[in-house]
Amino acid sequence: MLDKPQNQTADNKTGQSRRSFLKTSFGGALLLGTISVSAGLSGCATAPAGRVSAVGSRMNASYQFQFLSKDDIALFEALLPAMLAGALPEEPNQQQFAIADTLERIDQGIVKFGAPNQKELRKLFDLLNFAPTRVTLARVWSDWPAVTTQEADAFLNRWRSSRIGLLNNGYMALSKITNVAFYGHESHWHLTGYPGPPAWMVDSLPQFQNA
Repeated sequence: MLDKPQNQTADNKTGQSRRSFLKTSFGGALLLGTISVSAGLSGCATAPAGRVSAVGSRMNASYQFQFLSKDDIALFEALLPAMLAGALPEEPNQQQFAIADTLERIDQGIVKFGAPNQKELRKLFDLLNFAPTRVTLARVWSDWPAVTTQEADAFLNRWRSSRIGLLNNGYMALSKITNVAFYGHESHWHLTGYPGPPAWMVDSLPQFQNA
């Protein structure tokens, strides 16, 4: 009689773990929660940026951010050239437009993640945007708009190879959402060797015809 509820509990925990976008230990989760509160009290921008015309001239003025804040946008503007090195256009204007498009898709993707994963990502972004933790945990001394691509790359490499679970998982979360937003778009499929869906699928399935 007791086995079934116990099994169900184990299954539920496994499902929750698989759905978790940023898996951290209890200590890491507590630290993130504390940082998020501190960042909010310090005045870090955590509200969605809204119309991007207020953020940057390269953005699509008709797009309204629903999750990423102005600070988050500055964070990704610093990180994307390092994370997508070799894949972005070399021409500066084209590169800026590609970054802007990717930012919009990152925002759209996070909106679809659901509240639990959004909460985890908000804490991660707050950690990186809050100056004391940006310096101590990311070892990035400048505000993100002043960070060079070389400095961003060094930060990413430190977190990727870190033995601290919170930092390593933070890198993987940033990498996942960036790669999906960039390489998942049809204009970048060729960079991964993916030829696109078969012609018969495009012709027969309405979701392709309406795309």
